[in-house]
Amino acid sequence: MSKKHQYKPGEFQWAFLLPQYWGLWIAIVSLMLLAILPWAIQYRLAKLLGHLAFKRLESRRKTTVRNLEVCFPEWSPEQVQEHARQVFIDMMLGVFETLNAWYSPQWFNNRVSIEGLEHITHAQAAGHGVLLLGTHSTLLDAGGYICSQYFEPDVVYRPQNNPLLDMLIYRCRATIYANQIDHDDMRGLIRHLKDGHAIWYSPDQDFGLKQGVMAPFFGTPAATVTAHRRLLKISKAVAIPLYFYRHGDINNPQYRILIEPAVANLPSDDELDDAIRVNQIIEQQLRIAPTQYMWFHRRFKTRPKGYEKIY
Repeated sequence: MSKKHQYKPGEFQWAFLLPQYWGLWIAIVSLMLLAILPWAIQYRLAKLLGHLAFKRLESRRKTTVRNLEVCFPEWSPEQVQEHARQVFIDMMLGVFETLNAWYSPQWFNNRVSIEGLEHITHAQAAGHGVLLLGTHSTLLDAGGYICSQYFEPDVVYRPQNNPLLDMLIYRCRATIYANQIDHDDMRGLIRHLKDGHAIWYSPDQDFGLKQGVMAPFFGTPAATVTAHRRLLKISKAVAIPLYFYRHGDINNPQYRILIEPAVANLPSDDELDDAIRVNQIIEQQLRIAPTQYMWFHRRFKTRPKGYEKIY
């Protein structure tokens, strides 16, 4: 249980009926109604909201642009701006896709394809847990839902600060994921891996160097978490890259799940080499659909002495 909340995840509290939560309840009902709209309307709304967010969220916009400049130096300034704007549109599309996954999942029928499922099934058949190396995709829980059509994924999550919002998201995710594991519950995570579960884990954000090293990410040194090395070593699980993305005609989108073979010799005896290899896997994934990633996070915020500031 998270230290932030003194109740079980997903548990309803009578306090949620107090006036301080009424605004959020109204927002929740509104979002549920948005999930039943035709995709054509959802797409137009997402595009409008994406343009608005790109214009109004100045700090996030600057971070996104800077990240793209650093990671894709081959792009012209005009291309960077175009792709940065599309990141915000894809983020809003991901919100609608997540609402569809939660409240109208039949929308995904006949829209999903998968490659490499055998890598997970073979690993589990051999008695191994599977740590699915993924990214913070703008598809959000829609990606988890399409994966759940082929295998049972667990997910590592960070509790929300607002307890009502946390309850809502937890309950909605319960329809998608077999188990939800608090990011602070390392024992639970290891236990599930030892039990042979497949757990979606995203080692692609900057959490400093307390449990990480500086390793190149798109050619630029970035604080890279290494906690997964310990998880794999203790649980005897295997690391399998997983990526999902939207493709095709936006008026009739399709969704692709790409699962690659288990990463050989991970963890090795070299912490830095392992971090480099994982970053390279993430880079390869992101090049497939560059704008379907949360570039508005400060991926290069940790800059030890001797490293040039990015932001």
